[in-house]
Amino acid sequence: MMKQTTLTEPASSAAADIAHISDVMGRMRMMIGRRVISRTVIDKIAPSLEISHLDALDAMRRIDGEVTVGAIADAMRLDPSRGSRLVAELVAQGILRRDASQIDGRRSIVVRTELGDKLLAEIHATKRRLLASLLEDWPEDELRAFSVLFEKFVGRFESAYANEKTPQQPALANAS
Repeated sequence: MMKQTTLTEPASSAAADIAHISDVMGRMRMMIGRRVISRTVIDKIAPSLEISHLDALDAMRRIDGEVTVGAIADAMRLDPSRGSRLVAELVAQGILRRDASQIDGRRSIVVRTELGDKLLAEIHATKRRLLASLLEDWPEDELRAFSVLFEKFVGRFESAYANEKTPQQPALANAS
């Protein structure tokens, strides 16, 4: 008779590692859900902004080509009207401005102002200082390995759920 495995008794070392990663991801999701880093940055750098404003600025960095309100909304997985409101709020604060597209003069693009560039640079510097303080006692080889492996993991996760408004379970390898 085959013994059934439970969550506390993984069938293999790989299964135990995956279970551990899942548990740690749950803890990290709680921290991310609370937006600990972003709230710290806003409190220190830009108390007039909301977390969604930081998300919009970050989304702009990930957009290939011209940045439009629609592209920001898509990158953030928002409806276009919410994306438009976020951009309008950032324009009103002097962080973004609207310009005409050089490709299609009928289209409006969004660009950061000098204030927006300075703000984004300070936000990233603050996030990096915070992470550096959390990782300061890690040996260089562990930090390097974590950096490479974390990128590999997040990249795989992004690929599995690319262009999904509602994530679906990715196809399982060797599924029968």
